[in-house]
Amino acid sequence: MSDSNAAERWQVPAIDGSSGQGYPTASRLQELQEQAHEEAFAQGYAEGLKAGEQELAERVRRLDELLQAQARPLDELDEVVEQQLLELAMSAVRQLFRRELKSDPSHVIGVVREAIRLLPVACRDIKVHLHPDDAILVRESLSSSDNERAWSIVEDPLIARGGCQVSTEASQIDAQNETRLNALIASIAGNERHT
Repeated sequence: MSDSNAAERWQVPAIDGSSGQGYPTASRLQELQEQAHEEAFAQGYAEGLKAGEQELAERVRRLDELLQAQARPLDELDEVVEQQLLELAMSAVRQLFRRELKSDPSHVIGVVREAIRLLPVACRDIKVHLHPDDAILVRESLSSSDNERAWSIVEDPLIARGGCQVSTEASQIDAQNETRLNALIASIAGNERHT
């Protein structure tokens, strides 16, 4: 056997475009480049949009915190102003009330009548405690005959003009000026806080 028979002769492979994959053409390279550019742009856009949304959400959260922090002192200020306005209104009402009593002391007659009406019907031995000046006025204007029930006037210098206290063995009505004013103010303040 000869070596020449054992080895075959090497031949150069054929180079024609039909066998195997060839190199991409210029148009194909441009298509691939455009496709890669579009994919990179879309990916960058999506990442940028996500980052922008996160940053916007963080800024909105911080803005909300700032607004809430700014509102807290205003809420406290609202409460302080509300209390001060209520105190101012109470002071004005007291002054008007006292001025009205000075200009027309006969209001005490209506106060006495209303206080007696508030007592239970079966009450006896009714005592009306009045300032001495109001006692004179009430004695002149009202008499026991004005009511079916008998009552007596007790002069009490501790009672302020324009008010009275009505008492029986079982009941007591405090119709003094401060008591009536405080009830009025509490009613107004209570209604304002519930609206």
